[in-house]
Amino acid sequence: MDSSYSSARTRTAGKRPGRRAAKIVSFQQALQVAILALVVVGAGRADAADPSADSEHGLAAKIRYCQDCHGPSGQGYRGFVPIPRLAGQQPEYFKNQLQAFVERRRTNDIMLNVAHVLSPSMITALATNFQSFNPRPLGGAPRERAAEGKKIFQDGVPDGNIAACAACHGPDALGHEQIPRLAGQLYWYVVRELGVWGTERGQNPAKPDTSATMLPIAHSLNKQQVEAVAAYVSSLQ
Repeated sequence: MDSSYSSARTRTAGKRPGRRAAKIVSFQQALQVAILALVVVGAGRADAADPSADSEHGLAAKIRYCQDCHGPSGQGYRGFVPIPRLAGQQPEYFKNQLQAFVERRRTNDIMLNVAHVLSPSMITALATNFQSFNPRPLGGAPRERAAEGKKIFQDGVPDGNIAACAACHGPDALGHEQIPRLAGQLYWYVVRELGVWGTERGQNPAKPDTSATMLPIAHSLNKQQVEAVAAYVSSLQ
């Protein structure tokens, strides 16, 4: 999924870039990922060295670290590597996913470095704070696909034995407890996650993961259906 996005961004005037331009784009992409890693790893080390990390000052500092990547209002980041929206996310889901990184139920080395130094009280405080944010969706999705996505979200795909997304995520895609909010989530992030679900989540057999519920659905949706659903939910406030 990400490769198509990268290709779209590197086209100019309908032509493919030359080798020199391609090398420049590749370098910029690598640099962007490297900077992201340094920011979040540095954030984790700062908390580990600070005995007052759970203080009000420590919480404010950690929120700022999160905002460096996830946006000042937790709205996410629409870059080469799509960074998810945290704003308005269900606290139980938020906490569960940070724990999933630590337990390697969900694979992401950057988030592992951040999550493993957070105390339970800090995780709860972060989850509560980001749930209170409510920025406008970033947009960027193909609007013409939203109507198709709405139908799949509300009714599922009966011919493919795919349940309606609304059955779990709610009619407004706001989620509930450990079921995540999808409303306003970045289009490219939703597309990517559904594409790599089986290789990124539920990776620790010793610790069963609630993400197993989504695995058959993620596998059953084709590329066009995934993109349509992502276009719809990303437009919701």
